[in-house]
Amino acid sequence: MKKLEIKKNIQKLEDKNLSFRVFDLNEENLNQYFKPHKKDHFFIVVIENGKLQVHIEDKIHSLKAGKISVLFPEQVHFISEISENLKGKIILFEEILFCSDILKNELSTYNVNLSTQLNCTILSQEDFEQSLNAIKIIKGIYENPSLIKKEQARFQIKIFLLGLIESVHGLHPILNNDSADKPIYVRFKKLLNEHYKHYRTVQYYAEELAITTKKLNSITKKHCGETAIQAIHNRILIEIKRQLMFSDLSHKEIAFDLGFNSPSALNKFVKAKLKETPTELQQELAQMYNA
Repeated sequence: MKKLEIKKNIQKLEDKNLSFRVFDLNEENLNQYFKPHKKDHFFIVVIENGKLQVHIEDKIHSLKAGKISVLFPEQVHFISEISENLKGKIILFEEILFCSDILKNELSTYNVNLSTQLNCTILSQEDFEQSLNAIKIIKGIYENPSLIKKEQARFQIKIFLLGLIESVHGLHPILNNDSADKPIYVRFKKLLNEHYKHYRTVQYYAEELAITTKKLNSITKKHCGETAIQAIHNRILIEIKRQLMFSDLSHKEIAFDLGFNSPSALNKFVKAKLKETPTELQQELAQMYNA
């Protein structure tokens, strides 16, 4: 599967030294997004007029005027069904753009719930107009960047994203609660994303974090509403769906890649969690994407 890199998306000389891009939303700029792919950067679509569909993992979102979609690095996605009157903006930016702990930690590592909830958002008319004004400023900086203006763009993108988070969560608990255990939850999510293929026990992650399994469960329940083992299993399921949808691997190859000791173990896991076999799940996903 193709992986798009922001550093290779060079449309002018200054792009080599910029951690963000802003383009008009049109067929030409969407051309490379019509087939399933991943990115190494964040991707935002803002719809001012017209409509399109964005396919993200096993979900399809219909975007129309007033809607905004934020896609996180490594999320498999593609665009379809664009209308002739489509108008809006595309914003790309690297994770390194974030300096603040709020966005660098919470936004990039909260990718069980926040990343999916930001895949399709709609703001009030007033908030949407304010977002368009912010994007206009960011685009102006992109077209005529300077050292100071680049810092202004970072600030504007942060404000824009925090507005989306607030629209989804009200005051999002992780942003509004500077609790002592917040860093532990962030570390757990980072460890999980790095090691889910090989380590699947709550005990492993608790030991790595130097806390008890009971404490880890309490923390995950507090910050994302699921137990630690649910978080581990959900992360594995996300990857199973990705590979069933978008890779050419056999079920045996997927099983061993994801740390199962046999295809039957993979089958048993999927059956227990989703009440269907990997073959049935693959057929279901294929029908969704080919509909």
